[in-house]
Amino acid sequence: RPSSAVRFAAASSSASSSSSSEEEEEKPENPYADPNYPDLEFVNYDDPGYVVDQGIVGDEFFPTDAEAKSAEERAGDGEGEGDVEAQIEEMREDRRRKNDEYQFETYHERVLKNGDEEYRGEWTLYRTSTFLPSEDGAGAGAAADENGLPRLVKARKTLRVVSSGRKIAVETDSDFRVDGERIVHEETVARSPSSEEEGTAPTTDEELFVAEILSNKYWPDRMSSGDFRGPQGIMCVGNAYTICDAVPLSADGDDEHEHEQHEGPFAEYRAEVGIQYKRMRMRVKLDYRAKEEDNEDEDEDDDGPSSVHPPLYLRSMAVCRETTERWPRHEEGRTDVDDATSARLFGPPGAPGGLYDPPPVVGDDDEQAGRYMMVDLEGGATLLFPHRMEQDPGAFGGNGWVTSLDWTPGRIRYQVDRKVMGGYGIKGLRSLELSEVQGQDASEYRPNDGGEDMRQ
Repeated sequence: RPSSAVRFAAASSSASSSSSSEEEEEKPENPYADPNYPDLEFVNYDDPGYVVDQGIVGDEFFPTDAEAKSAEERAGDGEGEGDVEAQIEEMREDRRRKNDEYQFETYHERVLKNGDEEYRGEWTLYRTSTFLPSEDGAGAGAAADENGLPRLVKARKTLRVVSSGRKIAVETDSDFRVDGERIVHEETVARSPSSEEEGTAPTTDEELFVAEILSNKYWPDRMSSGDFRGPQGIMCVGNAYTICDAVPLSADGDDEHEHEQHEGPFAEYRAEVGIQYKRMRMRVKLDYRAKEEDNEDEDEDDDGPSSVHPPLYLRSMAVCRETTERWPRHEEGRTDVDDATSARLFGPPGAPGGLYDPPPVVGDDDEQAGRYMMVDLEGGATLLFPHRMEQDPGAFGGNGWVTSLDWTPGRIRYQVDRKVMGGYGIKGLRSLELSEVQGQDASEYRPNDGGEDMRQ
């Protein structure tokens, strides 16, 4: 089971007095502690004994000692061991469902504002040279930069989009309340009443690209509480979240349930990661596709990817800068624009000093690091993401993939890391991690562990 983690400073409770100072164990020096703030306890993630208090150990929910003892007592002396295990598993499932409900309700409340508000945003669109024909006619993907990385081609115009989400009721025989609820999303382009584009079919290459972006779905059509389990790739932690959807390489003709398949390989893969702060939100949409030539039969002697597990290449990216109630970018003479947020969303590009806490991106082979790109975004943000993801279970020792977004919208600097499995499990989340630090103190408290996963 995936897990979420948050790194932050928390106020410690008053320590209880002991009968003898000799009985008190001497605590090891905490490298994160600040002598200027003796009343604050800084969590030391280097402590091998640290475990996040979520009831999660070894990617599984285990019952407490009291619950296990209660299950054994209810099983009776004459019952077999299998009955005890069944009751314990029932407790585990109950706790999973409660966590599903919490995630479902938190996403609806924090990300979708309880369905009561709309986000108005500007979307900056990019295409990669991987799927664009080169100027010399060498074919798609031939035009890369000097490092062999695909070029990001920015669209000439930005999109103005209104985004929202709400709950709907569905029929169910379950006694669990949220089983009768689903979340649906909606994103529509905002056009002026005098616009002649309304109802006209796209004709130019860029118009077709915009139409493709708007038709892409980054979430299940009807998101349920069970979609927050992890295999679907959806989770929220703190004020960050991620959603995901994918199309299997072989849907076996069952189009209705193709988005419910969580095991790869996939022909299309779309993920979104976002951070929200007060009325603002910055999110990034990443669209990956398998190349058609990689899906064709290949010779057995070919060392390249086979049709069994073709790699996924980044096709497009959308950077969405949004606010509630008003449009985000300052414009002279307009009253429906939030001037206070313009600088925070459209200011100088790049997070100060790059990513606050660079995640580990290398498996058994340094070649995996070459699958990543890092770009600085307007609004003081930095994004790290893979431009190519292997679906071969044996690639890079089975190491997974990570997407990181670093943004300082106010006093606090945030970095969210979306970490997924490798191979056929690429849709499933391994963890969603959020780092929070005072923006002015970020350089002083920057982690120096060389890029490690948070302890779960």
